[in-house]
Amino acid sequence: MIRYTAVVFVEIHDLTLYLILNHSTLNIINMDLPIVIIVFVTVFLLILFFGKKTIIKRRLKKAELKRLLEFIDGDIAKIVGNVEFIGDGLIAPLSGRKCAYYYVHVEQQVSSGKSSHWKTIIEENVVDKFVIRDGVDYAYINDRNVKSYIVQDRNYKSGLFNDATQQLENYLHIKGYESENMLGLNKTLRYKEGVLEEGEEIAVFGKGEWKDVDSLNLPEKYRRVLEITSTNEEAIYLSDDPDTTKATAKMKSKKNTTNNYKQNDNRYFQKTTDKRFYQK
Repeated sequence: MIRYTAVVFVEIHDLTLYLILNHSTLNIINMDLPIVIIVFVTVFLLILFFGKKTIIKRRLKKAELKRLLEFIDGDIAKIVGNVEFIGDGLIAPLSGRKCAYYYVHVEQQVSSGKSSHWKTIIEENVVDKFVIRDGVDYAYINDRNVKSYIVQDRNYKSGLFNDATQQLENYLHIKGYESENMLGLNKTLRYKEGVLEEGEEIAVFGKGEWKDVDSLNLPEKYRRVLEITSTNEEAIYLSDDPDTTKATAKMKSKKNTTNNYKQNDNRYFQKTTDKRFYQK
């Protein structure tokens, strides 16, 4: 019979779940293969359904999609539009790209006995002022309660026989870290970066209210802007993942049904002098 001792490391949201299945935790030193399979399947399902990325994408994909011109004060829905800088923008620290928002995640490989796992040492979101353009209308996120998933399209590594570039080294130094250990050997690190560039299409879910630019401290050229805020129940959700920026088949079907209903309505609500009928 094959027997195992299992070590599982998982990150879910901001919670780190470190399962060490051994004698001290479960009073089971040797585990049969079916138990090991159940453990790993459970961990996989936790990541699949409760990971930060999954939750944000699922919320945005299920949300009702509205054009900015359709919004009235108090509406809660998803908008899709293009990023437009208000000022000079930011410079992403790893890739040097100009952007309105960047996300950086740096992990170090840590050994634990015969196994190893990735430990987060740096994770940050930095945002500059930007608006979201939809045709001739604009929206502006005016809330710090934002849950975002930015596609990490730049990946770097450093480690044995692979020195960190000067740009990576500079970033680590600013954050109080080094790419080498006390013996002068390279640590095994991996770096991920995602950005929102000018013109990039994004999806945002939140509560909308039309405001004058003066009240939002925005340039006069935007005139009237839809302010996006969170609600008492939910945060703002934001992503540039292509899966979140397109309408689902259900939404399209609903939109078509609404349009057909309005067209059918027009056949009955015609101009008339007969008071027995409604006048449009």
